[in-house]
Amino acid sequence: MDQSKANTSKSFSLDALVKVAVLSAISYVLMFIQLPIPIAPPFMKVDVADVPALIGGFAMGPWYGVLIQLIKNLFNLTKTTTGGVGELSNFIVGSTFVLVSSMYYRHNKTKKDSIVALVLGVLAMTVVATLSNTFVVFPTYAKVMGIDLEAFAGMVPGNNLVNSYTTLMLLSVAPFNIVKGTVASVATHLIYKRISPILKF
Repeated sequence: MDQSKANTSKSFSLDALVKVAVLSAISYVLMFIQLPIPIAPPFMKVDVADVPALIGGFAMGPWYGVLIQLIKNLFNLTKTTTGGVGELSNFIVGSTFVLVSSMYYRHNKTKKDSIVALVLGVLAMTVVATLSNTFVVFPTYAKVMGIDLEAFAGMVPGNNLVNSYTTLMLLSVAPFNIVKGTVASVATHLIYKRISPILKF
């Protein structure tokens, strides 16, 4: 009986590892499919790389989703152009999105609840992204690149509302994350039910 439990545990662990690895690889590939939007600086682009982590978090549990985010960003460190600052930001924001959404969905699994979960995740990631970018990520990136913080405000010619570092955060970074989160949420909502049966334990 004990041996049977041990075998089951090993199988479960291997099964989870394979699923996380596959979803992480897909997420990494999706990072290369990016779309710039005029309201944000050119180095901030919309992608759907959060979708595999959201699906993993919904189907397998919140911390699996966070693990997928971590592995994806570790992969991306091999080609970083930001000294790891971009990857750190992506992990912080993406993990918030996945953790909040999947924790809510874990206890409320109707179709309506999945929408609520994703909305809560988008709101949470937007707040965290705005605060972390304002006080940590952009200041660190400015030091790495040797530029002044206010210089970032001049990188958004398509957004006439941005004329200072503060307006950049409130009227560019925050809306950008709402757009990015919404795109990922719609994609997740459309495909989750079709994929989830092969991911659940």
